[in-house]
Amino acid sequence: MQSITNWLLNLNGPLVYLIVAALVFAEDALFVGFVLPGETAVVIGGVLASAHRGVSLPLLMPVVVLAAIIGDSVGYEVGRSLGPRLLGTRFATRHQDRVERSQDFIRRRGPYAVFLGRFVAVFRAMVPALAGVSRLPYRRFLVFNAAGGLVWGVGYCLVGYLAGAAYKHVAGVVGTALAGFVAAVVVVAAAVWAWRRHHR
Repeated sequence: MQSITNWLLNLNGPLVYLIVAALVFAEDALFVGFVLPGETAVVIGGVLASAHRGVSLPLLMPVVVLAAIIGDSVGYEVGRSLGPRLLGTRFATRHQDRVERSQDFIRRRGPYAVFLGRFVAVFRAMVPALAGVSRLPYRRFLVFNAAGGLVWGVGYCLVGYLAGAAYKHVAGVVGTALAGFVAAVVVVAAAVWAWRRHHR
């Protein structure tokens, strides 16, 4: 994963939008979030926008939001179409504990699980397909999916952008090592704040 992260950090220009959108989409539509969480790609996109590497934050945010919403919708359709066969695959069997937790999450929270699942890495890749398996009405799914995608996409783009801005500012004053530490603290603090707010 570290090599993928380093590769992303060295990207420039329009390719950043394409790669970040593809990773966000694939996380939910193709379940690749277990390899590289979509939020990692989004945060890196925000950092690159802050570093003026040919990436515009106002353009990155809608790209990420749309990729999240469309990816979730494809994941939902996969679950609705394949149903129980999806749960019998080798992939689902290998991640049995995550699948069971996601199913329980949907049973307890209903459509709210679609919104909340967007912010929990364990559930993000599984909830859309399981919502389809559970035959959650698509219109209800889409409303909560779009709301979650909007808040998540904009939020993580801003986290990356602010972390990048902090990195540049501190680097000019006290050096790269301390700047890296401050950037890490900003990201961790934002993640902890989001997690605590979610659990409240």
